[in-house]
Amino acid sequence: MNYLAAEHYLPHAAPMVLLEEVLEVGENTACCRVRVSPEGVLAPFLDQQGQLPAWFAIELMAQTVGVWSGWHGEQNGNKPRVGMLLGGRAMKCTMATFPAGSLLTVNVTLLLQDEKLASFECEISMNTGLDNAHRAATQAVAQARLNTYRPETEELKTLIKGAAL
Repeated sequence: MNYLAAEHYLPHAAPMVLLEEVLEVGENTACCRVRVSPEGVLAPFLDQQGQLPAWFAIELMAQTVGVWSGWHGEQNGNKPRVGMLLGGRAMKCTMATFPAGSLLTVNVTLLLQDEKLASFECEISMNTGLDNAHRAATQAVAQARLNTYRPETEELKTLIKGAAL
């Protein structure tokens, strides 16, 4: 299946869209990809060596959840809605920065969901070159469980209004 760019499924605008490509969306899963490159969407967030600080992993995961939600909403004729990250549990990252030129693949799997709350198991893997059989080799570099909340429009207005006071 062909998917549109990640920004199509998110209620964000550049430069806050941190994903480049939607690879797959399923009933309970989504997979997106982004390259750590000074020419890509991550350019504003790279350090002087062209690396992405690992703490961006949680936002890459959250945006992949947003792509999953936005894609499913579109299937029902809805526009992307704002979601909130309530927290990340068991966040583990094997490196302090993602190297320049690395290709990051973000996978999320829905664990549970009700009308407003959801929990996702998330993983970021990085392309590490070729293995001995000349196939693309990947390595898991970050994992977390994210808990999300999708407020109703009126709730969101109240939250935004309250923040402005």
